[in-house]
Amino acid sequence: MTPSPLVVGVDELDRVVDALRAGSVVAIPTDTVYGLAAALEPGPIAAVFEAKGRPGDLALPVLVGGRPQLAQVVASFPAAAGRLADRFWPGPLTIVVAAKKKVGRLLGGDGRTVGVRWPDHPFVEELCLATGPLAVTSANAHGEPPCSTASAVGERFDAASVALVVDGHGGAGTPSTVVDCTRAPRCLREGALEWALVESALG
Repeated sequence: MTPSPLVVGVDELDRVVDALRAGSVVAIPTDTVYGLAAALEPGPIAAVFEAKGRPGDLALPVLVGGRPQLAQVVASFPAAAGRLADRFWPGPLTIVVAAKKKVGRLLGGDGRTVGVRWPDHPFVEELCLATGPLAVTSANAHGEPPCSTASAVGERFDAASVALVVDGHGGAGTPSTVVDCTRAPRCLREGALEWALVESALG
């Protein structure tokens, strides 16, 4: 029987940081769903794609621990993106903007854009501030519903694909809303944040 990932608590931040720096994939709670997190390096990102069975043409999103970390991953942050970030961050809104070339090449897709989010979750914020921005996608096999508990992650993934699962309070299980701000803002996915609220914030 294949062993399950090791479960650790949110109080074991240093252990989680060490695992990410070593190139491992870690499952973490967020304010929306559980996510598979990896450092912004080729090996760990490839491991996330493999664990999920995610097609390479679907870029991985990035979580940050605050607005200052955007400079590490985005090439530009248009005015509309700034208004949305002012209104809804930290929170369940992913904003797609132009990516820095070195980051875009890592994340899959066309390499030109990146979906970034500052989640409203103290552990994730602290983690990103310790490691830098992280590639984080929902913890599930591609096409399946996302996991919303640590136990669900442990049942879905084994220790060969996910090294650690952080057992902590997460969101209600609804993914973030995604808005493309590379041109006129448009909805790519309506999730935990109603699109009408996004439209209202854009004026």
